[in-house]
Amino acid sequence: MGKILVSIKDNEYNIYIEKNFESIARRMKEAGVFGVKMCVVTDSVVNGLYADELERELNDVATDVRRFVFPAGEASKTLSVVSDMYEFFLANRLDRRSAVVALGGGVCGDMAGFAAATYMRGVRFVQVPTTLLSQVDSGVGGKTGVDFAERKNIIGAFYQPKLTYINVSTLDSLPGAQLASGIGEAIKHGLIADAGYFSFIRDSARKIKEREKDALMKLVERSCEIKAKIVSKDEKESDLRAILNFGHTVGHAIEALKNFKLAHGHCVAIGCLAALRLSCEKGGVSDREVDAAADLFRFFDLPVSFSGIDERDVYEAATYDKKAVDGAINMILLEKIGKARVYEKTPFEDIIYAISAVKEPEK
Repeated sequence: MGKILVSIKDNEYNIYIEKNFESIARRMKEAGVFGVKMCVVTDSVVNGLYADELERELNDVATDVRRFVFPAGEASKTLSVVSDMYEFFLANRLDRRSAVVALGGGVCGDMAGFAAATYMRGVRFVQVPTTLLSQVDSGVGGKTGVDFAERKNIIGAFYQPKLTYINVSTLDSLPGAQLASGIGEAIKHGLIADAGYFSFIRDSARKIKEREKDALMKLVERSCEIKAKIVSKDEKESDLRAILNFGHTVGHAIEALKNFKLAHGHCVAIGCLAALRLSCEKGGVSDREVDAAADLFRFFDLPVSFSGIDERDVYEAATYDKKAVDGAINMILLEKIGKARVYEKTPFEDIIYAISAVKEPEK
């Protein structure tokens, strides 16, 4: 079992990393989440895999457990579906003492967290992420939200859970592409914050790809440690937390322009390579190091380039990202492997260079 403390001003909570759901009731009691009505929010895929098992455990700490199921996929990440959640909460008489439990991937956690943050001005929230991407990234840090007007996560709130409970055995049922999507974010953590962790992923790549439990637990635990440390110092992305956006400037733009049909972690992999190429141009990393990162992404079947979109369209989409300030883009680059920096008000020509570096040549 792994246990990681997220220490935010006036709000401390733990991330637990386990191989089953058997300890979740005890962990919820320790966090003060018991003796109340709970609503499990999950999607149509995870519902058939883990919802019954989780609810059996929750019956030990809840007075009543209800379940809200929405269609799986990014297309559901809308205000309309959140409105349906509100109506369900009201119909089932959830009050300010109730708890919302998000069982699923990033879409589920982001939406359920946003609903919990805004229903009756805030009810208790528990994260139970089931995908690798949500376990190493979106399930940690308190970012919640929905997509709007073809902009990813443009409406949302910072809202921390009472606890995050990770069962790595849920990764057994994860499609290969979704596993790879999470690994893309884990590689990013190594690139921006821990060269030793990047080396671990590279050296353990085959074990991770084959889903060996010990390798996966170490992967999830170290990524959570890195993100928890950064979030604890900068909850609302005013300074240090910005480095977590490495690869996201270009990645989010491509994701939106592809109408979210390309997985988030896949787009982040492309974005990371774009940022690495610009980092190399600015003297932060070597060509050899960029090539090593590209080879690692490829090993996990992650893309390192894109096609079918004009570079200027990618740039334009990036200026609409919520991280842009007055239309100016601050790209995150590497000073070296394991150390990132903010390149404030990145010049247009540098961003175009980064985008062009990962665009496949026209045929």
